[in-house]
Amino acid sequence: MPTAHINGVELYYEQHGEGPPLVMIMGLRRNADWWWKQLPDFSKHFQVTVFDNRGSGRSDKPEMEYSIGLMAADAAGLMDHLGIAAADVLGYSMGGYIAQELALGHPQKVRRLILVSTGAGGDSAVLMDPERQKEFADTVGLTPEQVLHKNMDIYFSPGFIGEHPEEVAEFIQVSLLNPQPDKDFLLQYDACLRHDTSDRASGITVPVLIMTGSDDPLVPPGNSRILLELMPQARLLEFPRGRHCFLIEMPDKFNRAVLEFLGAGEAA
Repeated sequence: MPTAHINGVELYYEQHGEGPPLVMIMGLRRNADWWWKQLPDFSKHFQVTVFDNRGSGRSDKPEMEYSIGLMAADAAGLMDHLGIAAADVLGYSMGGYIAQELALGHPQKVRRLILVSTGAGGDSAVLMDPERQKEFADTVGLTPEQVLHKNMDIYFSPGFIGEHPEEVAEFIQVSLLNPQPDKDFLLQYDACLRHDTSDRASGITVPVLIMTGSDDPLVPPGNSRILLELMPQARLLEFPRGRHCFLIEMPDKFNRAVLEFLGAGEAA
């Protein structure tokens, strides 16, 4: 199980495929296992690096205050450890927050940026319904599987849940491989609540692809539209009826869009 000692913690990582480097940063509560729908396609064209953020999966889980900037420093440190001078970077949800901070704090490391189901935060952020947000964050006394089931409407469209029970079962199986303890979820969640690049995102000048599900209740699509306003060089793709995990519900469409943006679409 490969790990690297970065900023005082052991980070679990994996590398797949050969070619130009692509670094993918996962979101809140989840880990590298959640890329199972992307890795087979992307690793045909890229050397893909995925890892577990501090506080999740197989990485260390120190009891301390987390910040998005700290986790971006972890990502930069892992790239240095692996000899990756610069890479295309894809960040999902909280990973999109981290990817923005990586591009701002270490601009030489990011060639192109893909921001998925994410936002800039700050006072202008479009927030989840307050009652649903409270329910989402309340995991006291629940098993990891119960947490998955109570949030299934956040992850997937009703049609997908009803019509694809085998894929939902696979999603649950993958999500339970390395579940995150409640205390570590709260440390990451608090860092997410403090995320704010709204007055700095315009400093990101590399090519950017923004992707969102049109029905995402966790990070509503208005946040992606704000990112587009802040980064006029960016492109925005909205996936109709997509919710927070549209990259898992619609992997063929999602993967194709990413590969086309990165110039590998003809071979996808």
